[in-house]
Amino acid sequence: MMDHVSIRFMLSTNEAIVLSLQPHSDRAHILHAYTRASGRVNYMVYGLGKKKGAGIYTPLSLVQITADPNSKGPLSIRTAQLSFVPKSLPFQPYKQSIALFLGEVLFWTLRHPMEDEMMFDYIADSIRLLDETDEAQELANFHLQFLIGFASHLGFGIDEKEHPQLVRVPHSRSERQEQLRMLCDYFAEHIDSWQTPKSLDVLSEIFD
Repeated sequence: MMDHVSIRFMLSTNEAIVLSLQPHSDRAHILHAYTRASGRVNYMVYGLGKKKGAGIYTPLSLVQITADPNSKGPLSIRTAQLSFVPKSLPFQPYKQSIALFLGEVLFWTLRHPMEDEMMFDYIADSIRLLDETDEAQELANFHLQFLIGFASHLGFGIDEKEHPQLVRVPHSRSERQEQLRMLCDYFAEHIDSWQTPKSLDVLSEIFD
């Protein structure tokens, strides 16, 4: 019989950024997450329902996860708790729309189980900044600035002289719409697995 020390040894704890939570069966979900120690990781989450809600697993939540190893498939989550408790992000529709969009971007770009602490810190710091940002112009352009910085971390940073239209600061809804679509096209040119986020049209329309 396995002793308690062995059980603790087998458990793994990881800082994670939630990308997506998808149904797997009547009693299980698959959590797609980007972790500090292991890059992209998929977890099994069991028992979500009325008594155990999925609120902790909304896109861009920062979560501390302890999981059981499973040689036959994804790790099974034993415990999960927020490592950062946002003050405004869950309650402001604009910020939620940005989080949903960025979660989709990260889902389609961060595909490999490879440690990258600088990437993790960039995303985590951006999430905290999104929660703190209240100035309307900064919030309206937040997702654009994130994508510009994200491209640099992915290794295909935008050359301001070659693509000035991608790094300018827009001042109207039409300018933001145009720049956002150009940035998405730029990502598509550099990432084979790129999929245009379904939330793109919604995000394009919400900021005046």
